[in-house]
Amino acid sequence: MLLLILAYLGGVLTILSPCILPVLPFVFARADRPFVRNGLPMLAGMALTFAVVATLAAVGGGWAVHANQYGRIVALAVLAVLGLTLLSGHVAEWISRPFVALGNKLSQREGGENDSVLSAAGLGVATGLLWAPCAGPILGLLLTGAALKGASVQTTLLLLTYAAGAATSLALALVIGGRVFALMKRSLGAGEWARRVLGVLVLAGVAAIALGLDTGLLTRVSLASTSGLEQKLVDAARPVPAVQAAVKSGEPLPVEGDMPSLDGAAQWLGSPPVTAQSLRGKVVLVDFWTYSCINCIRALPYVRGWADKYKDHGLVVIGVHTPEFAFEKEPGNVTSAVKNLGVDYPVALDNNYVIWRGFDNEYWPAHYFIDPQGHIRHHHFGEGGYQESEDVIRQLLTEAGQKNLPGGYVHPNARGAEATGSGGANLSPETYLGYARADNFAGGQVAQDSSSIYQAPPALKVNQWGLDGHWTVSDENARLDGALGRIVYRFRGRDLHLVLGPGREDKPVRFRVLLDGKAPGADHGVDTDANGNGTVTTQRLYQLVRQANGNSERSFEIIFLDPGVQAYAFTFG
Repeated sequence: MLLLILAYLGGVLTILSPCILPVLPFVFARADRPFVRNGLPMLAGMALTFAVVATLAAVGGGWAVHANQYGRIVALAVLAVLGLTLLSGHVAEWISRPFVALGNKLSQREGGENDSVLSAAGLGVATGLLWAPCAGPILGLLLTGAALKGASVQTTLLLLTYAAGAATSLALALVIGGRVFALMKRSLGAGEWARRVLGVLVLAGVAAIALGLDTGLLTRVSLASTSGLEQKLVDAARPVPAVQAAVKSGEPLPVEGDMPSLDGAAQWLGSPPVTAQSLRGKVVLVDFWTYSCINCIRALPYVRGWADKYKDHGLVVIGVHTPEFAFEKEPGNVTSAVKNLGVDYPVALDNNYVIWRGFDNEYWPAHYFIDPQGHIRHHHFGEGGYQESEDVIRQLLTEAGQKNLPGGYVHPNARGAEATGSGGANLSPETYLGYARADNFAGGQVAQDSSSIYQAPPALKVNQWGLDGHWTVSDENARLDGALGRIVYRFRGRDLHLVLGPGREDKPVRFRVLLDGKAPGADHGVDTDANGNGTVTTQRLYQLVRQANGNSERSFEIIFLDPGVQAYAFTFG
């Protein structure tokens, strides 16, 4: 119920969102018509179309996205015709002739003697096709949940609720607009003028959408933004990590459910496809991870250690690589990462989140412990709890009849990024550079998906960051468009990592790191030298700072000497 309320409120706020602006002229185009026969059918058609298209886009895969693009083209053509009919009565009469017989004219001459409910609903369908890509934080949460959970009645209900909220605010605007429109006609005789203005606005809206300005320029010039308020609603609804029950020595482990299917992987590395049925009789550890995730990287030495220690005693480890960033879907990237990280057990490339959904998982890393009968007996989310996890493995192996298990606990001598985090309090949070999840940016307004010049502020508060130079900020990364660009961050932590990728055609990008304006010296990371020099050669996580003494607050600066680098996210330890 809470999520439904939040979805409805998010929809209501959509009228203030910049990407709704091109839709408003289409809504007001019928502001002078009776609401029940014109405004209501149009809003209903728009809401239903939006919910259907958004549902398909979320759960139907790439084909639905392409279908929606074709739908946008058709809708743009339909609405361009509408604009022309509003702009000229003669054009309206000429264009509308073929539709009179069908009873579905999209525009009527002033007076509205031939108003059609089907006409209004058709206009709503076209508008809904244009509105579907307009996604604020709450809609993003709903679509992400739909993509992870799969098709369901709840998914469509949430999207319909969101659309109903937007339709409510648009209906209020339409009623008020209709009264203002009628007053203008009565007092000023401006009906023809107003109709032509609406025609110009409709055509301008069509042009803006066709050029992609509905989600780019309009976002930056909008005087009203709801992202902050919507994000607070999203944060209120975000699930809290599940509390994990402690394992008590000598007590049986509860059954948490049956092991879901492992079908649906895009590819398997290090093994032919593995099925849940083929694992019966074995104790299984399923590890959900992704190769640029620092928490996953720090947990890997233990997972590798358990796989090696107990492989001759009935333990099978399955890695499920579920990507966070687009580059982590590339099989070549994952193959290289698996080799470099020393992962020698089977890894499923879960690019479409099929296995992730089957386990109803929400975390990286996540470990699921399964007995020989295929029952999930324990789980652990995140880093830590390694001795307890090994106790679970030993207990399940013992239940399976294994004897003379090797003693002690795995204590890997992990180095570099794999070394255990400092565990210090008040570490800086994970920070994304793409606008979809960016926070604490101190460099002014972000120009979404547009190349712009940024200037980093001279001083930052702790956890603030900024860009300097010529950058294009997309939804998941920031790309440097010229040489000598910088990223600055005032951080707190022993380690600083940054997920980076090279330029076009994988051209290497040289960089230099500074701490408090100086070379890092002994505080350099594994991917830099004492002078702070390094090179981005592939898309992965780079450890740029490891303070030799403590995890004090420092000012970080990375200067890129070559263009094209892509920066994704900071993590700390």
